[in-house]
Amino acid sequence: MNEKVGQLRTEVNEILKENILPYWMNNLIDTENGGFLGRITGEEVIKRDAPKGAVLNARILWTYAAAYRVCKDEAYLQIAKRAKDYLLDYFYDKEHGGIYWLVDYKGNPIETKKQIYAQGFAIYGLSEYYRATKDKEALEYAIKLFKAIEDHSFDTENNGYLEAFTYDWELIEDMRLSEKDANEQKTMNTHLHILEPYTNLYRIWKDDSLKKQLKNLINLFLDKIIDEQTNHLNLFFDSYWNSKSKVVSYGHDIEASWLLYEAALILNDSNTLTKVHAIVLRIVKAAEEGLQSDGSMIYEKNYHTGHVDKERHWWVQAEAVIGFVNHYQYYNDDNSLDKALSCLKYIKSNLIDWENGEWFWSVYEVGSINKIDDKAGIWKCPYHNGRMCLEILERF
Repeated sequence: MNEKVGQLRTEVNEILKENILPYWMNNLIDTENGGFLGRITGEEVIKRDAPKGAVLNARILWTYAAAYRVCKDEAYLQIAKRAKDYLLDYFYDKEHGGIYWLVDYKGNPIETKKQIYAQGFAIYGLSEYYRATKDKEALEYAIKLFKAIEDHSFDTENNGYLEAFTYDWELIEDMRLSEKDANEQKTMNTHLHILEPYTNLYRIWKDDSLKKQLKNLINLFLDKIIDEQTNHLNLFFDSYWNSKSKVVSYGHDIEASWLLYEAALILNDSNTLTKVHAIVLRIVKAAEEGLQSDGSMIYEKNYHTGHVDKERHWWVQAEAVIGFVNHYQYYNDDNSLDKALSCLKYIKSNLIDWENGEWFWSVYEVGSINKIDDKAGIWKCPYHNGRMCLEILERF
């Protein structure tokens, strides 16, 4: 192991075990109503009656299961088991199958829609729990959710996955994940976060139908989602795969570069890996347009209006570190290792809350910390930054 990799490993080990994981264990456990609290504001105000999101719960499950598998600390296993039990007891729809989007603080379903993005994260968490524990129930429910996605969301006519459904799997009018998204039938984001859990599920369940759909997902990125002119990812599509967006998301570009590579490695198909190896090189180059001289990566650019959003979001920086580490590892690119180290230095100096734990949501273009957005919540979870640390610890 070279000196720079050793430095990277040492730093992320400290961040994971002293900054990220303790925060959620010490602040988010809901001792009164079960599971985890739904929200802590950017000013560290705990909202005990906040709704609980499926994505937050599933991401806590993935993070602590992975942390237990890699670090072998029983305290992490206890948190992972708590997340698994709560997911299956309160978010899983026992009548129609699938995961509800939102429950109230007592665990009663309040948004019963079946967002495919959330089904994907539930598979991701459950499959990781099985990897860590060999718990058969976790694998059983991960397979059920895979089959639900394939039965209800897969578009047999035009390929790909439709975004969202009612509790009983009818297409829903408002398919958006969040208010900032376009209301389109297919999105890059959901496809990326089906690719990710299908990859993890295939590690532990070598099913032919899963293998076929994982390979198909990789090819959808190569053929439909990655813009052949710019090598950025197109973000929104109608059901026929016509692109409906002119926005580039640098964080998703760099995240997709390594998740695609991981999927091709796990698929273990030499032709697919050859194709992915070539395109990942181009995606990384495109993502680098968002890199700044301070080591950080900005959020996005609208090519239609020319507007550039230079906010430095926590998750974008975490994905940049992994993306550049992946590029260093599989392409022997020493400059990418330097970029990963530079981005980590930015994170440590600007985004990590060393006083209270965890990371702030973002840093504004002017350099001030964003304390308006959540510290923990429906979208603010320990997964991007926790995964950054775990990936580096496991790879080296």
